Amino acid sequence: MRPYRHFFQLFRILFVLVLVFKTEAQALTKQKPSNNSVSAIFVFGDSTVDPGNNNYIQTFFRSNFQPYGRDFQNHIPTGRFTNGRLVTDFVASHLGLKEYVPPYLDQSLSIEELMTGVSFASAGTGYDPLTAQIAGVIPISKQLEYFREYKIRLEQAIGKERAQSLINKAGFLVSAGTNDFIVNYFGPPLRRQSYTVSSYQQFLVQNIQHLIKDLVDQGAQKMAIVGLPPIGCLPSVITLNSDAFHGRDCIESLSSVARDYNRLLQNHLKAMQSSGTQIYYADIYTPLADIIQRRKFGFDVVNRGCCGTGLFEASYACNTKSPICPDASKYAFWDAIHPTESTYYIIFKSLAPTLDLLL
Repeated sequence: MRPYRHFFQLFRILFVLVLVFKTEAQALTKQKPSNNSVSAIFVFGDSTVDPGNNNYIQTFFRSNFQPYGRDFQNHIPTGRFTNGRLVTDFVASHLGLKEYVPPYLDQSLSIEELMTGVSFASAGTGYDPLTAQIAGVIPISKQLEYFREYKIRLEQAIGKERAQSLINKAGFLVSAGTNDFIVNYFGPPLRRQSYTVSSYQQFLVQNIQHLIKDLVDQGAQKMAIVGLPPIGCLPSVITLNSDAFHGRDCIESLSSVARDYNRLLQNHLKAMQSSGTQIYYADIYTPLADIIQRRKFGFDVVNRGCCGTGLFEASYACNTKSPICPDASKYAFWDAIHPTESTYYIIFKSLAPTLDLLL
């Protein structure tokens, strides 16, 4: 029997889904590459890179409450689906731009803050428009619309020529896709009635190609597209496809779907390379597989989250009444879907060589 037979249950039980994907905050040192040529960072995608845009829309896909943000600056729950920073926060610090990437929908942002970059991402979204519709969140197309709005605001503040130069020199990062499979394709049967797994992978990659073209038309010249994590290793996915307390191994058939998708994406990104435009594939599958399979980094717990039982809780199911592990740095996952800050830092470190190609 196929291991994803229970995913419709996952959609009904959980409010939020996605991955992907530091060590303790006090142990971190800010890294700044020399000869920095990136003017700003612009981020599109899902909960792996949403710093709080969903706080400003009507959706259950939220995390702007405790215990989320427990290890963030001043212990503030910002809307990030983790205990601390996201990969994009570490990237911004690494590039010497800022310590945290703010959500674009935060109307209190100054022009100075806007000039060094923002995130347009929305937890629960995907490359398939139906994914955002299911979750009631911001689709990728709307995120792109917000970016066009951002450009107008920037041009009004600093002039069209200067704004265009800033965008040309900026780094663009796109991270999505997990929800398309877990919440959408392996959830309600609509897409499975029209697509095989292979044709759905092709459909998503075609949507990514359209997004890249739109970003290039808006002036983007440096971008990284993030692949899928081992989706069969998410604690909630394991819970719904095995004994909840025993035999909690990754669901290999689902992770193989992610690997096939990643190979397809890489091939298409290579074909899209052109003079004047840098497009790189960002591999998060490998570092997460290394962590989860205990080959590296020494996490104590890799198959359940720090919040609650760690077997299914996420978003509102992870709340102030949930028991929390005392040391999240020993856990690969914060809730049953999203990594801890420690895991995100390791992912960032693995991506740093690719990101430095954008300099």
